[in-house]
Amino acid sequence: MTEATMLRGDFVHRRAQQGFTYVVVLFALAIVGVGLAALGESWSSVSHRDKEDELIDIVGEYMASINRYYIRSPGTPKTFPLRLEDLLEDHRFAGTVRHLRRLYLDPMTGKPQWGLIRNASGGIVGIYSLSERESLRNRCAFVDGALPISGTHYSEWKFISSLPEAVPNLQPIQPSAPATTNAAQPPHQ
Repeated sequence: MTEATMLRGDFVHRRAQQGFTYVVVLFALAIVGVGLAALGESWSSVSHRDKEDELIDIVGEYMASINRYYIRSPGTPKTFPLRLEDLLEDHRFAGTVRHLRRLYLDPMTGKPQWGLIRNASGGIVGIYSLSERESLRNRCAFVDGALPISGTHYSEWKFISSLPEAVPNLQPIQPSAPATTNAAQPPHQ
């Protein structure tokens, strides 16, 4: 074998190794990409679930304060708040009573607007998110002081006070648009 043949064979062998390394690197990058995509999907799901849990916690605060507002109403007849701001400062007493520390943003929309459910006298007896996003839970959710809720979208989750006085003659409304859902309608008498 001549020296030129050996050099050419060595060159071909080295070139074949470089091609193999290139394929291995591409395969490794593909595996890393699939792993990162799965991680991103998992993180998105965890973030969505956290927002859903936050929604339930915030609604729990609202429901407790709505119920407290009604129960602590001076005299008779007892009333529900007409505005969410009434929960912050209740001027029906000699001193200011605070049923809620602050108004919360809807965690699903990031906005301060909430869907409000009112009774026949206009008092707020329930609250719901205006988000049309699909919910992760496929079973009833429970919040202290509210009737059980279910629905495939967050806007269908109508949290209504569990006080017996809250249930008759409900009228779901949205603050900026007419209601388009028929959830939480009163039974016909």
